[in-house]
Amino acid sequence: MTEADSADRYEQRARAIQLASQPILDGFEHWLKQAGWREKTIRDHVDNIRFFTKYLAWYTRSQHSLVEATDSDVYWFLADWFPRKALWASVTRVKAYLASFKKFFTWMGETGLVSPQIVAAVLDTLKFDRDEYLRKVAE
Repeated sequence: MTEADSADRYEQRARAIQLASQPILDGFEHWLKQAGWREKTIRDHVDNIRFFTKYLAWYTRSQHSLVEATDSDVYWFLADWFPRKALWASVTRVKAYLASFKKFFTWMGETGLVSPQIVAAVLDTLKFDRDEYLRKVAE
């Protein structure tokens, strides 16, 4: 396989992951609407998770989808990639991501898209590593 073939396959996989994520994002958005959240809040949470989807599809070695995401993915996104790569990274934005991840993984657990163990592990990393995430963007 040539380098160009490999790059094409990588790009095809990333695009497929993003396409497959859209129904998940739509379901999350619907759940937030049903819960009575304001339109701007809903848009912010969905956009945050959409950006995380891009990270999973384009910037991780294993290229995987939202339903394959783990606490490790959340950790490396918040502790490393987001503070280094997102020009808008700030304490306020990290706090917004913490809230988005909490809501999103809770919903994924409720719908059976991920196991209760994944939900618990993500919620733990959000809680116990919170100060590290905030410190990274303040540096």
